[in-house]
Amino acid sequence: MPVDDTAPIEVTAFEWVPDFAKGQVRDLRVRWALEEAGRSYRTRLIGNPRPPGYEREQPWNQVPVYKDGALELFECGAIALHIAETSEALLPRDPIRRARAITWLFAALNSIDGPVMAYVSASLFNADKDWSPGASEHFAQFLAARLARLGEWLGDKEWLEAEFTVGDLMMVATIRGEDILQYAPANLVDYVRRGESRPAFQRALAAQLADFIAEPA
Repeated sequence: MPVDDTAPIEVTAFEWVPDFAKGQVRDLRVRWALEEAGRSYRTRLIGNPRPPGYEREQPWNQVPVYKDGALELFECGAIALHIAETSEALLPRDPIRRARAITWLFAALNSIDGPVMAYVSASLFNADKDWSPGASEHFAQFLAARLARLGEWLGDKEWLEAEFTVGDLMMVATIRGEDILQYAPANLVDYVRRGESRPAFQRALAAQLADFIAEPA
């Protein structure tokens, strides 16, 4: 669905990020979920300094914030789960398959995202520190082990369970990017490429990239 300035759903996003972060900011996960669910949304773009009182919407002054009428949410996983609960495109109706999909959403955020962010923090955000090379190697090994186990689970399946769900959406969004996929087995790289080739993902990515301004204010 195209971004619609009249849509009741509002997603907060950054108006500018460095080039390496474009296509990675976590409002992309919410946009993707909305696209899969066929829901229109509008964006509220913020920069630095944040709008007055923004920390009351998002305690860490980050994005996204999701608003739909009286409902206001933060944290991309919680938002994606809320969206998924309204759409069989993201959560199966069958209770067992539904529970399995939710399990994978939590696995992406708990078992995989932590090692990803530890590695990125050491190797990218603190690349100028003298401790970065040693820490990067340590976290890379841990990340590679986690991704290897995930690849073993996936095997030759198309998705983590019987069909694409919000669990796949969150997992693909968590491990995509060449800095991470260099430590992934080949079947996991193919899995991410399948997720990225979905039309809903492509629309979400294009919408995020279109919102960025050339230079910060």
